Amino acid sequence: MVTVLNDKSKLPSRHVTEGPDRAPHRSYLYAMGLTREQIHQPLVGVASCWNEAAPCNISLMRQAQAVKKGVAAASGTPREFCTITVTDGIAMGHGGMRASLPSREVIADSVELTMRGHAYDALVGLAGCDKSLPGMMMAMVRLNVPSIFIYGGSILPGSFRGKPVTVQDLFEAVGKVAVGDMSLEDLDELEQVACPSAGACGAQFTANTMATVSEAIGLALPYSAGAPAPYEIRDKFCATAGEKVMELLAKRIRPRDIVTRKALENAATVVAASGGSTNAALHLPAIAHECGIEFTLFDVAEIFRRTPYIADLKPGGRYVAKDMFEVGGIPLLMKTLLDHGFMHGDCMTVTGRTIAENMDRVTWNPDQDVVYPANKPITPTGGVVGLKGNLAPEGAIVKVAGMPADKQVFTGPARVFDGEEACFEAVQSRTYKEGEVLVIRYEGPRGGPGMREMLSTTAALYGQGMGDKVALITDGRFSGATRGFCVGHVGPEAAVGGPIGLIRDGDMITLDAIQGTLSVALSDDELAERRKSWAPRANTATSGYLWKYAQGVGPALYGAVTHPGGAKETQSYADV
Repeated sequence: MVTVLNDKSKLPSRHVTEGPDRAPHRSYLYAMGLTREQIHQPLVGVASCWNEAAPCNISLMRQAQAVKKGVAAASGTPREFCTITVTDGIAMGHGGMRASLPSREVIADSVELTMRGHAYDALVGLAGCDKSLPGMMMAMVRLNVPSIFIYGGSILPGSFRGKPVTVQDLFEAVGKVAVGDMSLEDLDELEQVACPSAGACGAQFTANTMATVSEAIGLALPYSAGAPAPYEIRDKFCATAGEKVMELLAKRIRPRDIVTRKALENAATVVAASGGSTNAALHLPAIAHECGIEFTLFDVAEIFRRTPYIADLKPGGRYVAKDMFEVGGIPLLMKTLLDHGFMHGDCMTVTGRTIAENMDRVTWNPDQDVVYPANKPITPTGGVVGLKGNLAPEGAIVKVAGMPADKQVFTGPARVFDGEEACFEAVQSRTYKEGEVLVIRYEGPRGGPGMREMLSTTAALYGQGMGDKVALITDGRFSGATRGFCVGHVGPEAAVGGPIGLIRDGDMITLDAIQGTLSVALSDDELAERRKSWAPRANTATSGYLWKYAQGVGPALYGAVTHPGGAKETQSYADV
């Protein structure tokens, strides 16, 4: 049905398009080829993170054109614009990773500023990479104009000598080369076939985890987040989103009507059930913060604790996003969770219907083994676990999907590294020892700055066959592709004097994902004594954006956010 909105008296674009005093403003719109009718229709921002930086973003411009057709078909006027992305796979393992998490804030900020500056009435946002997904969703709830999120879609799996492969196999191959288990010729062959199409990394890494979140939290259309980037059906989802956002505008359904406390719990549920990325424990609190809802790492961890792990997805399992889409998609996952009482069915979504109403026609597919019934899970608790203890008073997070119970408790002496490069060098040169807990610190939001991911190090360990023989902890992050006992988001971070900054080589550390604890065998008195001699450590971010980011970023506990959020807001943009 075509949606026509003739009354702009309460829409932001009235400040640009209506009345005699806006003739200069309208002249700019005429200069771009708009008609009088288009100028006086609602203006819909179509924001994408298109760029030529990585395959996850390369198809977004094509999909944005389909969105614009849908908006126009429903009597809206689409206005396309782009923002940045920093792609983790290419930023990984060097200083560029410091730009990754801060890019989330730049994306949210730049979308907000474009929408505010040009007075757009609604938003359709397309994103394809790890930080661009939460960044775009943060902008939506911050602006609170009717919005729909679109994931650019996952990459197709590669094929290496008859076996399916992902970029995870390539990172781990680096470790194999280091120990002589793979030749440079084989590595060269693998790197040419691991990523065969447009789209984000194909397993349940951060991009696909947050794509799963987008449907569960209600900001994306059902099934839209599962279709791989090359599939032509993506264009149909995009056109439908363009039409639907006009319907949301007519019905005045806004993101904060959708993203409630219950919706955030639904989002955390699908992360745990799918064995998703630990980065969700950083992004969900940040999205909540934009709404004025306090939803911390501990709140996320509590949902993880009581949620069954049911999707057999890489890196801990066997399948990739394409496989789940083809057996029923994210709705199949959500349906069984809802049927067995793990999701709130009364949450509103961008369809204009509730989760339960969206799931009403979804039927269980018994002829697949990608998603298990929620009452017959792979493991009874979630694939991600929150930890707390004297080494992490503000919490930490670990991914245990696919990890046997006897591997979920680890005690060993600390081997301390101030920064990822030092640890990676030790791994490459094999100067570490089996049974050690490798501690990578000064990589937190402020201390890095930027809270880098550690996939290069963890993947190299697996490639050397040592992935389950050592443990790692960091105040930085681990990639969604990480496997093994790798604990991230340890808070308070070393840069602000947290306990992780006081650890010394040889201190005995215990990680217990079953009990949810992370502790060091030191008394409170000993930690207090060490703190007396602790001093802040300088880093290289003495100017530019990373310096600005380090001045304002908060702790991982609350999502590493950089502004006061919705709780301090006196007027949302949607009500200007």
